[in-house]
Amino acid sequence: MMSPPGPMAPGPLTPPLGSPPPMAAVPPVTGMSSPPMGMSGPFPGPPPMGGGAFQPPPAQMQGQVFPQQPGPYAGPMSGPQPGFPGGAAQMAGPPQKKLDPDSIPSTTQVIEDDQAKRGGQLYSTNMRGQVPPLVTTSFTAQDQGNARPCFMRCTTYTFPCSAELAKQSQVPLATIIKPLANVPSNEAPLYTVSHGESGPIRCNRCKAYMCPYMTFMEGGRRYQCAFCNCINDVPVSYFQHLDHMGRRMDVYERPELSLGSYEFSATLDYCKNNKPPNPPAYIFMIDVSFANIKSGLVTLVCQELKTLLDNLPREEGAESSVVKVGFVTYNKILHFYNVKSALAQPQMLLVSDVSEMFVPLLDGFLVNFNESRAVIHNLLDQIPDMFAETNESETVFAPVVQAGLEALKAAECSGKLFLFHSSMPTAEAPGKLKNRDDKKLVNTDKEKTLFQPTRGVYEQLVKECVTQGVCVDLFLFPSQYLDIATMGHIPTHTGGSIYKYSNFQVGADGEIFLSDLRKDVQKPIGFDAIMRVRTSTGFRATEFHGAVYMSNTTDVEMAAIDCDKAVTVEFKHDDTLSEETGALMQCALLYTTVGGQRRLRVHNLSLNCSTQLTDIYKSAETDALINFFAKSAYRAILSQPLKTVRDILVNQTAHMLACYRKNCASPSAASQLILPDAMKVFPVYMNSLMKTLPLVGSTELSTDDRNHHRLTLLSMGVEDTQVLLYPRLIPVHCMTVESEGVPSALRCSEERLTDGGVFLLENGRSLFVWVGQSCSPELLQSLFNTPSLAHLPTDMSSLPELDNAHSKKLRSIISSICEQRPNSMKLQVVRQKDRSEVAFRQLLVEDKGLCGGGASYMDFLCYVHREIRTLLT
Repeated sequence: MMSPPGPMAPGPLTPPLGSPPPMAAVPPVTGMSSPPMGMSGPFPGPPPMGGGAFQPPPAQMQGQVFPQQPGPYAGPMSGPQPGFPGGAAQMAGPPQKKLDPDSIPSTTQVIEDDQAKRGGQLYSTNMRGQVPPLVTTSFTAQDQGNARPCFMRCTTYTFPCSAELAKQSQVPLATIIKPLANVPSNEAPLYTVSHGESGPIRCNRCKAYMCPYMTFMEGGRRYQCAFCNCINDVPVSYFQHLDHMGRRMDVYERPELSLGSYEFSATLDYCKNNKPPNPPAYIFMIDVSFANIKSGLVTLVCQELKTLLDNLPREEGAESSVVKVGFVTYNKILHFYNVKSALAQPQMLLVSDVSEMFVPLLDGFLVNFNESRAVIHNLLDQIPDMFAETNESETVFAPVVQAGLEALKAAECSGKLFLFHSSMPTAEAPGKLKNRDDKKLVNTDKEKTLFQPTRGVYEQLVKECVTQGVCVDLFLFPSQYLDIATMGHIPTHTGGSIYKYSNFQVGADGEIFLSDLRKDVQKPIGFDAIMRVRTSTGFRATEFHGAVYMSNTTDVEMAAIDCDKAVTVEFKHDDTLSEETGALMQCALLYTTVGGQRRLRVHNLSLNCSTQLTDIYKSAETDALINFFAKSAYRAILSQPLKTVRDILVNQTAHMLACYRKNCASPSAASQLILPDAMKVFPVYMNSLMKTLPLVGSTELSTDDRNHHRLTLLSMGVEDTQVLLYPRLIPVHCMTVESEGVPSALRCSEERLTDGGVFLLENGRSLFVWVGQSCSPELLQSLFNTPSLAHLPTDMSSLPELDNAHSKKLRSIISSICEQRPNSMKLQVVRQKDRSEVAFRQLLVEDKGLCGGGASYMDFLCYVHREIRTLLT
């Protein structure tokens, strides 16, 4: 059904085979004599990186030669430049001509071109190995036999046929899978298939599930597995005659025979102890220590829960949610609440011995919200008053998670713990932490210890939570160091999320926190999940990056997985692949729905295979590649010095591009930098990655912020890492208020800012509105209700709702951006030349880094080019 015409289905980036690929040439480049970002001279070979070799990036271009400037370009800047962190990096030499920044590849241009070429179109998944539109392009996908790009994206859609070729190209072979991704409202939802008590049909040998790649034979009585080639009998109940093409007559009536993604209703064999699962429960656990009472957080949470609990997630089509709820408050002891519907008043039960945690009541702790609404509202009104006079500042943490775990274990269900916590757990209890934040370790070989969690209790808790299907979401409100490396270890490995609101103030941060909480409670989620990735013969899945737990090498275990979480899977060859059959992969996720149903979600994807390096680079995808590299690097910093990790990143960038130059590009002068068309903006993303908080060794950066960034990225999908590493810079002063569109984004560089302009900058985590010194009074008045820049308050965290077209337009742009992102962003208004501008400028990723340095895009490109030339000679 899926056979493509020839070994590579012609996609948008494929010129006729045999013709030289179109080129993108950069002007002759010389003049950068020392390495940026702690790179050392000729590259060391990539050292092993804890848990699998750290692979190089793939290529997505067919050959971009940057336009020639008049006269040879000899160096990025005139005169000596400051050093890059981690390397000697003085750039010497006589003053030289400056390269025009517009002549180097532009991310915004690539995004615009793809949107113009493929935006608004129908993308059918009926061809093997076709490269989808970019994640930034809006298109409609139609499942016709391969999983849609919202579920699976690959670093390249053509795998090399042999391990030798893969090693030569240095393009990592990986797929980023988001099994429960939200399907856009204009696309068909997934079908659920039920095969009754016999359950889904699977291959007897490799256990792959029935899918469009299976071949039926002998009149429909048997089928050959596409993954292991085993011949299986077709069960009598599943028999169907074949047509003259050898296809089953019912192929289009059965989702599993015609679609790339679908769900099976799981039978009792797929349930623990062969019993149907109970619906999950949500437990809200509120730290009522002095800091949280004083800040007003406890009152805010209690008030919000009264309305939020009406919106608990429910099964599609169900009238109400069957998710049960429970409540715990704590400081250094724990308070459990009986909110049984028959009670007139809620009852509190204390557990002061936190060393041996137990749940003091079973009946009345986890309840149906609708049935116990009056008692729960009564409790939520009382909690802030009960602790109003507290002066207790010490807290526990591990026993709180243990308590939630024990409660769900006793109720024999999976679920989620929502922890609202503000300080390092220093009270005497299991999991007590001490301050490990030592700035003297930055830029030494021991810096990696700042990223490593404290072992023992926390590792054991993760293991138990995953076994029971207990996911932990952590809402943190710190005023000082917390040890997020350790506390965040639990949410990260149980499929949860970490939210951080430093120096929390209800007025400035309350709405952002509540928005995050609402999204978190309501988002689609599956519990007690296990995922297996199967492949056709010749290659296999070897490494898994994400919010996952692995007790063996094949099963990816997740206490829960929601619509925003992705798992990045790396593949290695164990034999040669065939151009004729291609490479097939099947991701199967077994999970429990919020309604307590056991389901199997299956995603299938077929890729091309080739013996030509050109094909591998041609069908590479930069956004997926950088997702893979970011996760590999963030995993590696647990066991390698930062300088080594940065060296490997640059080394692999140069190796990939040198291999392309040597084997795929038309002959040209050595002074020209030639990049594959699909990868021409790869260097700007790679340079941006090396300037992210975890990879910059600077004592100015908070250790907790670095760890929060690291842990959050590990479970991100491709669209989230794309905007994180290349933020959107939108010129607000250019808005056409009559049109629905958003002004085109500009390159992320200070050179694009104008004194008279207003610019919006967002990266999915931060949201800035930058106001130039010469901004017109009319624009200031219509956007901020202020007559001049001097009157503009710098602590503004939301825009005033003004009744004019400019104000409405900007607010609608911001609201549509926030809807697309998994978490809410606090708006920061920044005036040009104010001190607060530093955080904004740090996101202008084409410029030199401010905090801890880092090369500009131009300097990085020159450096990589020099390394490519070294490798080629």
